[in-house]
Parts: sequence; structure tokens; C-alpha cells
Amino acid sequence: MNTLKTTLLLAGLTGLLLFLGDLIGGQTGMVIALIIAAAMNFTSYWYSDRLVLKMYNAQPVGPGDAPVLYQVVQDLAARAGLPMPKVYVIHEEAPNAFATGRNPEHAAVAATTGLLRILTREELAGVMAHELSHVEHRDILTSTVAATVAGAIAMLANMAQWMFLFGGGRGDEEEGGGAFGLIGGLLMMILAPIAASLIQMAISRSREFAADARGAEIAGNPLWLARALHKLEVYNQRTYMPEAEAHPSTAQMMIVNPLKGRSWDQLFSTHPPTAERIARLEALARRGMRRAV
Repeated sequence: MNTLKTTLLLAGLTGLLLFLGDLIGGQTGMVIALIIAAAMNFTSYWYSDRLVLKMYNAQPVGPGDAPVLYQVVQDLAARAGLPMPKVYVIHEEAPNAFATGRNPEHAAVAATTGLLRILTREELAGVMAHELSHVEHRDILTSTVAATVAGAIAMLANMAQWMFLFGGGRGDEEEGGGAFGLIGGLLMMILAPIAASLIQMAISRSREFAADARGAEIAGNPLWLARALHKLEVYNQRTYMPEAEAHPSTAQMMIVNPLKGRSWDQLFSTHPPTAERIARLEALARRGMRRAV
């Protein structure tokens, strides 16, 4: 169900991009929109992992540098049947973690020193299993595509507003709309980026629920991740990641929202409510999704 929802949401984003391109320049505008989307997605596909790790000044570690983290990731990757990802540590007190990389063969997982400090080994396993689930499902690529298409829509909308103001874009004769066409077009330019952001956020929330369920399966006990999420929610009320504030587009990658002011309505959040995620994990535990590790 989550996969179908994600597919439909991505289709909606693409449709919105094409509609906006058509509104600006007809078929030519649609072609330009497709070229922009393809170029941005190509760049994101090949370079997003390196860019994100550099943004957060993540440092690569081996078994001698962070033995517990490395061993946990190694064990979980073997259990999930995934190649061993590169492991990084971010020297930051705000507890958080994320995965990046275009596919399982070129993946990396990163955790902050704050997360390593407050979690038990079992809770750390729950978090890392969640991140490896993102790797397994190629969610990083999905999120990157969604982000770049949403960015292209915002860019086109900004261009279109100026074109409409100075008489560019599709003419009134072609649209037959007169003043209404101009007002409707301008309204669409304003609403399109908002709609794109909402769709992008909905994709992120859908993938988080799926990663929680699969991560619980990989780790072997849903309560490990549930306990970790509770701790992360409490600690992130007290602190935040300055890098995330500087690069809010990467917030959807984190296991919990790293931004300040998380009391937004759920509609505008990149993450599902933590309480709902915990409740779902506890329901999985009640249904017996446990095994000895």
C-alpha cells in the first residue's frame, strides 16, 4: 500500500511539473520542464550522497573508530542480505541518523555522536535497521527524485510569475481566458510550489512508515526502534542540528525531524507523528513480530 501511494504521489508531482511547463509555453514548455527534471534528477542520482555527507561534515569510520556502530550495521546488513554500506559519524549532540546513496551497492549510513551516546545497543540496532530499510527500498533515490522535481516546479513557477507579469507565457488568444486566464495562471504559479511541497512531504511520511515496519523486521524486535524513537523525540525537543537548519531540504532524510518548530500541522511535516510511529511498532510487537537476536 505504501509503495502504491508513493508511486501515485510521484506521478502527481510529475503531472504537476508538466502542467506547469505547458502553462508557461505549451508543448515547448512541457519539453523544457522534462529536460530540467531529467538534468536535476541525473545530478542528484550521482552526487546527492556525497553532497549530503559533506553538508553535515560526516566522517567515515571503521571497526576501530566506532566499533559498536560498525558491528551493529555489519550484522544488520548481513541479516537483510545487503552489501555492507559505508559508515559515517557526525560530531553533533542532536541525536539523529540517516541513510544516503543511489542504490544498495553505493549506500552509506550516518549517525550523530549524540545518538550514539544516548541509545543502548538494541535501540541503536532498531535505528540502523530502519536506515538499512531505506537503502533496501531505494527510498533515498525516491526522495531525491521527489525533491528535485519539487525544486524544478518551484523554479518554473518563479520564472512563470515574471513571464506573466511582463506579458510572456501562453497568450490570451491561445488560452481564450482574458483577464481570468491571467489571474488563473498567476494563481497556479503560486499554488503549484505549495502543492509540490505537500506531495513531497506525503511521500516522505509514507516511506517512513514502511521503513519502520521493515526495520523492525530486520532488527528482530519492533520495541527497540519504538524505544529509540521515544528517546529521540524527547532529546530533539531540547536541541537541533544547525546543519539541518541551514539545509532544510535534507530534513526528510533523518529518522526524526531535525528542525526547530516541529509543532507544525502534520500536513506540513516531513515525518509522521512520532507517537503514531511508536504506536504502530508496539502493535507489531503485540502481534508477535519478535525473534531472538
